Amino acid sequence: MSIQSDLFDLTGKVAVVTGSSKGIGRSIAFELAKHGARVVISSRKIEPCEQVAAEINLECADGAGEAIAIPANIGRKEDLENLVSSTHDRWGQIDILVCNAAINPFFGPSKDISDEAFDKIMSSNVKSNHWLCHMVLPEMVQRKEGAIVIVSSIGGLRASTVIGAYNISKAADFALVRNLAAEYGPHNIRVNAIAPGLIRTDFARALWEDPKILKHATSSVPLRRIGEPDELAGIAVFLTSKAGSFTTGQNFVIDGGQTVV
Repeated sequence: MSIQSDLFDLTGKVAVVTGSSKGIGRSIAFELAKHGARVVISSRKIEPCEQVAAEINLECADGAGEAIAIPANIGRKEDLENLVSSTHDRWGQIDILVCNAAINPFFGPSKDISDEAFDKIMSSNVKSNHWLCHMVLPEMVQRKEGAIVIVSSIGGLRASTVIGAYNISKAADFALVRNLAAEYGPHNIRVNAIAPGLIRTDFARALWEDPKILKHATSSVPLRRIGEPDELAGIAVFLTSKAGSFTTGQNFVIDGGQTVV
């Protein structure tokens, strides 16, 4: 194997990717599998997960990676426990965790958000990541190896008058990454965050479906366009492979330059 391919080779690794039935999570799962990983596709509903797993297995039929589907609602601790235990039952271990799933059920000024909506955002976007990370960290400590990636957002770096609670949750994810990196670095476990900008996903559909809104949203972005989900997959491969073996506690902004202007 060449030096170049060895750097990004994930053969033999088992990766769990939440929110991977579509969008950024799907793209990350596909690329991890293409680089040799065995990938668990997970979201709330089993049918979309099974469809993505089947597509990956078809594309990787030459013996690269493979995929299985295990549904989980990230807001339910018992679902996440089942996700971990079912992965162990099938493949014996978890080497890579990508916490991608997140929610945002409220749009508007912070004074109008209900306690229920605020708690739901914090629970799903922060506490669930805390739960899931600590479900897989013990085995990573035992093996003295592991990689965790939390998909945050540039929202965690900026203020917003309409998605303030969501942005607060994404800023908290940055802090979670830094703290876990500091705590578990001595065990050779790497923890990093990815902060996407405007990406063409269902989550951001309101910002790109209308051409006029999209033009306005991208007018100040240096690359002058929206990002595609596949453009987030490469950094995930880097962070979970040998290529990123000396990288931890960092936040990688992938936003077409939006936050530099």
